[in-house]
Amino acid sequence: MPRSIWSGSVSFGLVNVPVKLVTATSSKDVRFNQLHATDMGRIQQKRVCSLDGEEVDYSEIAKGYDLGGGNYVMVEPEELAALDPEGTRSIDIEEFVDLGDIDPLYFEHSYYLVPDERAAKPYALLVEAMQRTGKVALGRFVLRTKQYWVTLRAREGVLVAATMLYDDEIVKVADLDVATTERTAPSERQLSMATQLVESLSNEFDPARYRDEHRDKVLALLEAKAEGQVLAAPAEPAAAAPVVDLMAALEASLAAAKERAGGTAEVPRGRRRASA
Repeated sequence: MPRSIWSGSVSFGLVNVPVKLVTATSSKDVRFNQLHATDMGRIQQKRVCSLDGEEVDYSEIAKGYDLGGGNYVMVEPEELAALDPEGTRSIDIEEFVDLGDIDPLYFEHSYYLVPDERAAKPYALLVEAMQRTGKVALGRFVLRTKQYWVTLRAREGVLVAATMLYDDEIVKVADLDVATTERTAPSERQLSMATQLVESLSNEFDPARYRDEHRDKVLALLEAKAEGQVLAAPAEPAAAAPVVDLMAALEASLAAAKERAGGTAEVPRGRRRASA
């Protein structure tokens, strides 16, 4: 089982459920070390002053907030420590909401909450109540020195905790430069064909169908090089042809999707040209 990174309890009304927080994800990124090409020595990162070019000892480093124009507000570690949230050992549930009401943009990192050996019964009670109601719990807790807004949801008999981004950390759609005009609005015919294409490509969600193909290729490269194999240079990718006719692209896509599904493509007649 993954190592616990936090232990405490979930406060559910007057019921406290002792739990442990463990990681729910494991990054599979291929990581490389920086080496000196001539002698394979590891490259070390040094803290260097931008003004005199001298290496700076960690004890001489101070924290400053950039006000712009080369002006900084200096802050002492003790001042920041005094503002740290109280390190409670509790996730206090404040309310329950429907999962569908939460935009996935707000989710940050996911963890599992597993029961302490003393808490199997109240833990199972909370999980079953959340599964039966289909609700997600919202609360707060402190991990290390930071207070997090967190959601709890039931998944396969286990509680999943997800730290959340705060509302002011989300870029609003209204702030984006996406113009919607009468000229960009799709015609009913285009919308009908696009809807058919979406439906023809619809399937049940299965994450096992998706793999990090680039990572697989990198790992295969490393394995081959470790075994001393001579590798051929990769082929140049073919240039994508520009789409000049939106209806033609929709018709071709729909026909290909139906052909893959084993059906026949019924292309509507009398289409009008429309530039993409």
